[in-house]
Amino acid sequence: MPTYSSPILVDFPLRGVWISPNTPGTRVPSHGTDLFGERYAYDFVGIDPQARSSKFYRTSPLHYLTSGVRLSECYGWGQPIYAAAAGVVVQSADGWPERDPVHPLRDIPNATRNARAFSQGQRDDIDLRELMGNYVIVEGSDGYAVYVHAQTGSVRVAPGEPVQPGMHLANVGHSGNSTAPHLHFHLMDHLDPWRAQGIPCAFREYEVLVNRAWQTVQNSMPRVEDKIRRQ
Repeated sequence: MPTYSSPILVDFPLRGVWISPNTPGTRVPSHGTDLFGERYAYDFVGIDPQARSSKFYRTSPLHYLTSGVRLSECYGWGQPIYAAAAGVVVQSADGWPERDPVHPLRDIPNATRNARAFSQGQRDDIDLRELMGNYVIVEGSDGYAVYVHAQTGSVRVAPGEPVQPGMHLANVGHSGNSTAPHLHFHLMDHLDPWRAQGIPCAFREYEVLVNRAWQTVQNSMPRVEDKIRRQ
């Protein structure tokens, strides 16, 4: 694996309140694999804007476990995804379906099955949309920024389109290998995901809830236990 003296600094790609259940701020590789350039990847899951809990849905846990929750009941679903860095769109895909409602007895086994298939399969046998769902990949000066699992019908950019930081790219969704509506984000050094190596990145500025007060954090990586806000 290549080594890096310091992470690339990018803008936080979301607004509102989030948690990061998979983050290189806590462990590397963050998703337990180096495949597809994911060594330093983040997952961001939307939670209650008042940060009263870390649930990603508005209903009760019992309802989630028994009947599941509709996508419309999930805090993060449909929230805008903003460009974290400048560049040019090199790939984008839309039209991959989302599973509604979100239900752990379906989504978690599906994710486990897909992860096993991708780790054991050959590239000619695999449609990456099963893993990524709807997505945008932007080539910039520091590699390729990857935005994954977007809401069906929400991708707003096409290959060849220039991107500036803060540009609205798509919305948070539940497409592909997803167990809850979320944004998967990472940087990688090659467009071919089978050859790509992950590049570590940190965020220029966001807030973390500490003792019921929001504190500004700069040039850092969120941790699993953090509640994160960007206004």
